[in-house]
Amino acid sequence: MAEDVRQADTAFFGHPRGLGWLSFTEVWERFSYYGMQALLVLYMAHQLLRPGHVEHVVGFGVFKAAIEAVYGPLSPLALGSVIFGLYAGSVWLTPILGGLVADRLTGRTRAITAGALLMALGHFLMAFDQSFLLALACLLAGVGLFKGNLASQVSSLYAPGDPRAASAFQIYYFGIQVAIVVTPLVCGTLGEVYGWHWGFGAAGVGMVIGLLTYLRGRRWLPPEPPVRKAAQDRPLALSPRDVRTVLVLIGLLPLLALVQVGSGQVSNAYLLWGEANLQLSLFGARMPVTWLLTLDAIEGGASILLSLLFWRWWAKRRPEPDEMGKIAVGGVLLVAAPLSLAAASLAVAAGGHRVGLGWAVLFELFVNLGWANLAPVAIGLYARAAPKATGGTLIGVFYLHVFLQQMLDGWLGGRLETMSGADFWLLHAGLAAAAAVLLILVRAPVARLLAPSSLAEIPAVDAETPAVSTA
Repeated sequence: MAEDVRQADTAFFGHPRGLGWLSFTEVWERFSYYGMQALLVLYMAHQLLRPGHVEHVVGFGVFKAAIEAVYGPLSPLALGSVIFGLYAGSVWLTPILGGLVADRLTGRTRAITAGALLMALGHFLMAFDQSFLLALACLLAGVGLFKGNLASQVSSLYAPGDPRAASAFQIYYFGIQVAIVVTPLVCGTLGEVYGWHWGFGAAGVGMVIGLLTYLRGRRWLPPEPPVRKAAQDRPLALSPRDVRTVLVLIGLLPLLALVQVGSGQVSNAYLLWGEANLQLSLFGARMPVTWLLTLDAIEGGASILLSLLFWRWWAKRRPEPDEMGKIAVGGVLLVAAPLSLAAASLAVAAGGHRVGLGWAVLFELFVNLGWANLAPVAIGLYARAAPKATGGTLIGVFYLHVFLQQMLDGWLGGRLETMSGADFWLLHAGLAAAAAVLLILVRAPVARLLAPSSLAEIPAVDAETPAVSTA
């Protein structure tokens, strides 16, 4: 697509109409993904891993033995938590491989199409206990081929220097937030009220709609560039300063993972805890526990807006904190999230009855305010500070902290049945607090090491920031 043609295309709210097609495609893909995530841990706890079902899962004996070789003997609830963690964490690894496949073998359109088909197949295979592991494999392979390759087509809609590109991803990811709000209401309700497989089936239908949307709008996207089968001819050359920068950015990953360990239980242990401890009633009727994820998504969007307004107000009165300062603020808020559930658990133990939904609102408020000040700022820091010689590799490495966090949450989630609720959440708060303290201690030296040598080095961010909620 010629640059003048791209500049003249303003059919979608002043942006190229291809952005509209990509955004609607992503809405449906996120609908299917969060539909799966909302139901997975509940489905395993209440059906799949119980006697009469787990025996029928093809290959499960070998799969369980491999997990227990690493984690030790696990109860069904603990095993389900670990499986959820493995799935949710691997989602952030497979797009690296999917990008390589698209770049070197298939091109982005074929990769996206294959990914959508694999995800739809995976959701439909969840209708049968026997094909559970095959379904997970299809879903992971599908999201790897689909996720990063679709997002990369957004930036290709704009000519170099087009000022509209700065707001393109805000529009693109607004659709993701819509999907997060709607999905638990649809897939979660179908799964909990009418049967798990109805919820998974709805997620599969959503993915098929997403694929049809993408294929219908493909003509409004730029032509595919030739597939590159050889490495770029640019040599990898890192100065001593670059080496220090890379080491610092890699060193921050464990802290970023650990400080989010409590908030990362939103789609895992939090749902099981909420099912047992919260008064899940709304207007006199029982509310599906998966609706807590819709509440999380609503608070997530509001938290981003509130954070932006707060720092704008703050900047008019005093210097705005640097990136590491905001990350530290986010870490402190994320410590408060599991502390609130520890307090709620103590109230349950003291009163002998369930607590109100106000505790869920408080927990998710701390989760989302912390995330809004940590995750987007962190990926912006990595995008800015990454040495040019490393290309986009370091941004892919950034997502490893989500993988680490999900693995840790999966392992810790199994302790919910052996610990009191207060002890369980205090454990998460203690781990997050240790990371938050370390982030505060290293804030100043890291900020100096990663300070830009010139404003010209600051690149645009075109990668998705993972939601706690849930993505």
